[in-house]
Amino acid sequence: MPRLAGHRVEGLSVGGIETCIDLPELKLAFDIGRCPDAVVQRPTILFTHAHMDHMGGVAWHAATRSLRALGLPTYVVPRETEAAFEELFAAWRKLDRSDLPHRRVALGPGEQLDLGRGLLARPFRSPHVVPCQGYALWSRRRKLRPDLAGLAEEEIRRRRTELGEEVTVEVETPEIAFTGDTRIEILEREEVVRRARLLILEVTFLDERVSVEECRAKGHVHLDEVVERAELFENEAVLFTHFSARYRREEVLEILDRRLPPALRAKATALV
Repeated sequence: MPRLAGHRVEGLSVGGIETCIDLPELKLAFDIGRCPDAVVQRPTILFTHAHMDHMGGVAWHAATRSLRALGLPTYVVPRETEAAFEELFAAWRKLDRSDLPHRRVALGPGEQLDLGRGLLARPFRSPHVVPCQGYALWSRRRKLRPDLAGLAEEEIRRRRTELGEEVTVEVETPEIAFTGDTRIEILEREEVVRRARLLILEVTFLDERVSVEECRAKGHVHLDEVVERAELFENEAVLFTHFSARYRREEVLEILDRRLPPALRAKATALV
């Protein structure tokens, strides 16, 4: 897959089967599916919700990291699933007779987690049939104050060293937004979903084989709804995921080519 808005993205996502979005350069993944082997290397997993196709491989991830001496993994979970998540591990510890060591972090909308390397994770609520949250990854960097742009380097240095002037400001940029399973109103409700440099959005159903009403009842996005809101996508790049298994790869690409408006199609990639 080409780099999207400067980011390397791997993984797989098939509706109801398995979703795991791997960001190897950031050393983390969104959801874990059945846990692709490459994702065992990721020390941080951010979970959107507790459906099996998004969380099923977590115990295997913990056990395999322990076996390979890869260090303690961090699992970020929605607050609504925290207690049951630990009950799941308690059951597996009894069955497997091992410690399955990990660090659990419960996080919810309005909170943030410092991931290190100038990166913050901030959840937002995703409307689905069970409690679900997406995540925005924000980069935090210091940059030269805009009013000092164009000044000679010597003058900037003088202001900093001789006058004790603060010559930089902290700038936050929404790099990646991952919605998890959601209905389309997430696009209108959450500004960061529209503004993130890279948006990773599920589009489970693509045509009349499943109606918009049926799609919404299942808590998912239909391509019809995307087309109707094409002007809202301010992102540099959009990765569409979670296509129903009823669509073949060639069908997905043909339908997107035919139905997406040219401006949106130009920045859209399908994870197929």
